[in-house]
Amino acid sequence: MKKEDPSSSTSSQLILESGDPKNQRRRFKRLRRRSFLQGIGVAGAASVGAGLLAQTSSAFAQEGPEEHSGRLTRGDAALLRFAAAAEILETDFWVQYNELGGIPDSEVPGGSGNAPYTAALAVLDEDMAQYIHDNTDDEFTHQNFLNAYLASKGASTVNLEPFRTLPGSTATGSSGKLRLTNLTQLTLDTSWWTRYRSSTKNPDLGDTFPQAVPTLAVGQHTAIPRTDNDLNDPNFLQAIANTAAFHFPTIEQGGNSLYPSMAQRATHVEVLRILISIGPTETMHFQTWSDKAGNAPPLTAVDPVTGASVTFPDLNSPPFGGEDFQTNLIMPEPCPFLSRKLPVVSIIRPTQTRGIAMGVVSFLTAMGLFIGQSPEFFAFMRDLAEDADEARRGIR
Repeated sequence: MKKEDPSSSTSSQLILESGDPKNQRRRFKRLRRRSFLQGIGVAGAASVGAGLLAQTSSAFAQEGPEEHSGRLTRGDAALLRFAAAAEILETDFWVQYNELGGIPDSEVPGGSGNAPYTAALAVLDEDMAQYIHDNTDDEFTHQNFLNAYLASKGASTVNLEPFRTLPGSTATGSSGKLRLTNLTQLTLDTSWWTRYRSSTKNPDLGDTFPQAVPTLAVGQHTAIPRTDNDLNDPNFLQAIANTAAFHFPTIEQGGNSLYPSMAQRATHVEVLRILISIGPTETMHFQTWSDKAGNAPPLTAVDPVTGASVTFPDLNSPPFGGEDFQTNLIMPEPCPFLSRKLPVVSIIRPTQTRGIAMGVVSFLTAMGLFIGQSPEFFAFMRDLAEDADEARRGIR
């Protein structure tokens, strides 16, 4: 392999054998990301000292400056970077919820609260504001820990601040800050509801599941008041709160599966420990929000701005009803796992590891969470996901 001239502007780019198509694809991908990141400055990209560089492996020397792995394997660093990016995005939208319907304080700063929206959320549970606050706080700790751990190992961290360009709510209580995520045009897949209540199906075995709230799966729905005008109709405001109540577990069940799926690809025991320690907190969030979503009052409302209609059914009554919809079944029903020849077992589902990171990006994109984001943002997230999905478990 021919080494590049150290004086060249591409001397720190990934050096690969040109005859391998997969390596060529990876090289072009890193070149593309490098040219973008040079303009925005990713935190931690140049944080590794010369002494550490001298101690690192040849694999580290072959990586672009935007994705140093330091003392981690390339795969482990990629897994943690993708997790960090996911947590940063999660923190962004939880902050929006907390500003309007949670408890803004020194622990979770920003915003001043919106009394009508908070009251609509409290219809589902009087402790919703506290739960939103605590979930937001948890996500802050996840993003901060993952980036700090990457930096402590001499690995590049993740900074999404250049993509903070989306306008958020202008309703009373909002900080008015620019956002990474869009909570006003959501299309929610609520099939997780029936998936976790099914005793005969598992998505890892190719099974599909009906929607709990079919009208949330079509059109675009806001989960926060966009302006104070959204506070005028109590029925529509309750529909907004109900949408948020189903968005909460829809998001958290994604993390519920992401962490155990990625853990199967980790090499270092410490990285494995991180993934299997953060993952269960996502499960705790999911079960909490799954329980609260079941309290959403049945109603039909039409968005006065977009004309989108949404109906929240009584999931305990026909034509729903039955075990697959029963609202108090918040613990995973046993289901087939690995093989239908084995006994059913209560598990997280899915945990199939192949393509999990790209699946998360596709899932969040289809949800409408990134409506308004730039092409560079989507390219950046795809690259992070591809790197995470390329991780392979090694022996250390």
